Amino acid sequence: MTTTGLASLSLDQLSIDTLRLLAVDTVEKAKSGHPGAPLGCAPIAYLLFHKAMRHNPAHSKWADRDRFVLSNGHASALLYSTLFLSGYKLALDDLKSFRQWGSITPGHPEFGLTDGVEVTTGPLGQGLAMSVGMAMAEKHLAAIYNRPGYEVVNHHTYALAGDGDMMEGLSHEAASLAGTLGLGKLIVFYDDNLISLDGPTELSYTENAYKRFEAYNWHVQRVMDGNDLDALEAALKVAQAEASKPSLIAVRTVIGYGSPKAGTSKAHGEPLGAADVAATKKFFGFPEDRSFYLPDDAVANWRKAVEQGTAFEAEWQQLFNSYKAAFPDLAAEFERTQAGPLKDGWERSIPSFPAGKPIATRNASSTVMNAIAESVPELFGGAADLTASTKTIFKPGANFHVDPAGRNVFFGVRELGMCAAVNGMAAHGGLRPFGSTFFVFSDYAKPALRLAAIMEVHSIFVFTHDSIGVGEDGPTHEPIEHLMALRAVPHMTDFRPADANETAAAWRLALERKGPCFFALSRQDLPVLDPASHDAYAGVSKGAYVVEDAPSPQVILIGTGSELWPALEAARLLAGEGIKARVVSMPSWKIFEEQPVEYKASVLPAAVPKLAVEAGATLGWWKYVGSNGGVVGLDRFGASAPGPIVMKELGFSAENVAAHAKALLE
Repeated sequence: MTTTGLASLSLDQLSIDTLRLLAVDTVEKAKSGHPGAPLGCAPIAYLLFHKAMRHNPAHSKWADRDRFVLSNGHASALLYSTLFLSGYKLALDDLKSFRQWGSITPGHPEFGLTDGVEVTTGPLGQGLAMSVGMAMAEKHLAAIYNRPGYEVVNHHTYALAGDGDMMEGLSHEAASLAGTLGLGKLIVFYDDNLISLDGPTELSYTENAYKRFEAYNWHVQRVMDGNDLDALEAALKVAQAEASKPSLIAVRTVIGYGSPKAGTSKAHGEPLGAADVAATKKFFGFPEDRSFYLPDDAVANWRKAVEQGTAFEAEWQQLFNSYKAAFPDLAAEFERTQAGPLKDGWERSIPSFPAGKPIATRNASSTVMNAIAESVPELFGGAADLTASTKTIFKPGANFHVDPAGRNVFFGVRELGMCAAVNGMAAHGGLRPFGSTFFVFSDYAKPALRLAAIMEVHSIFVFTHDSIGVGEDGPTHEPIEHLMALRAVPHMTDFRPADANETAAAWRLALERKGPCFFALSRQDLPVLDPASHDAYAGVSKGAYVVEDAPSPQVILIGTGSELWPALEAARLLAGEGIKARVVSMPSWKIFEEQPVEYKASVLPAAVPKLAVEAGATLGWWKYVGSNGGVVGLDRFGASAPGPIVMKELGFSAENVAAHAKALLE
């Protein structure tokens, strides 16, 4: 085809090919990226953004927009080019600075950086799982807010996933959960191109994915030619009409379509090279010597999305205005939760726990959750088949699977799928989502925890059974390295409260602060500091604070969680020997690091020897205790025995703590 052949193309085809070659030029200029998926999947992107989705490029955060998730995030050049052509806040220069320092077009899509990007993707499977969370949020919010004739929450979640997404174990967790929950507003396009980075997928991936998704209770269709726009659109309309099941549309595409590397792994993860770019442009009839060529007719066609989107949102706003007149309280609640602020005075519903009656912090957490349930109706979530153990269940409360208005989600034994779904809900908006499991199983969920932190979304992770105090279940269930591993994650707030009131304070801060956080809560009962003499909220809001002091202390004992209590008892033993000790509770490293230098120095003065006490890895504590300090911790795995015995045998007794403190003074 010659360049004069452009005039003979249909407007749809011209627009698709413009997208293809814009993405190719974006990758080529960067000398880095993935051109294969954009060449193969451009018709899907065009179908969604130009013909199917209700979205508004002029207002990318419109509440009732359809969501799109690029799960195969390495195809970011496809997404950025689509967003640019559709009229989102991207300039051509942004595409020309793809993968460069300071650009808004990084190598993989990043939430909050690029207009129109719904979630951060790249680690395969994560986008698919977050799209499940988005669809869950839509279903729950629709059940809460919609009224007959007023469907103010009524949108789809679309995702594009590749073979790599399907191979990841996370896709199994996410797809199984979505099918169980009957998420009919979730539609996933599967780029079934038979090629992965190492070569043909048959090298490592031979199962019948279509049957697998049917077994997960998905509605499955196949489109055998990814360039057949009519067939794609017909399949999409069938999927949109399926209300009771999520939909998978498997599309046979050709990776690198139109290029000399078409159908090979060479088209996957590297620029085509100047000669092959020219050959690809020749195949499509575009000028071979022009980069970032944008035919006027194609751009004008793509940009219809702005006018259409403005009309979509105006139509919805008119509906919402009528809804607001008919249901003012519901409308006000919808607007509040979409904007993010909590209800005025919600914190007054947080309970205070009296001293004298020991309570496990997991139980205190449950009490707080249920106490604030009415004043924080957007709090929504559950556990990975452990609600009875993590105590993360609203009572009374309906099961989301049975009643979409219900707030209790039974995620099943799917820790990674759960946490990724929580991230999708958080990115969707309108909810304060949480997921829960045993702390040791945060390992299973780590990739999702990391993405929560990268996106800085308001995901809450409630981990219980936080230490060797678990006892009889033994080393497999006793976290050792987990606190330090998660404390090392930027933007992640840690909470390891020492008693019930610190737990209540942590919940308040978890809801008030921006970004993700995790709780590490005890299985065993712990004493309660006297709330009359200890302001837990004031203390936890500083990250660390003095709970017991002595004039001119000779040593400082720093405890977290359940280990605050042997530290307090050790201080009393030391006092009996004439040694003055200060005891500091440090429920949050992250928050303590945010405090002014002066405050940190007042709590942990440099000149006084310090001993940290924590039933976890010692790595990291040296930043606080210094070269003249010490740590009573664990650089080994735990053991199976009753919890108090394990704690004592592994060094977490008042006597051992006191002995270590005295050794610092010798």
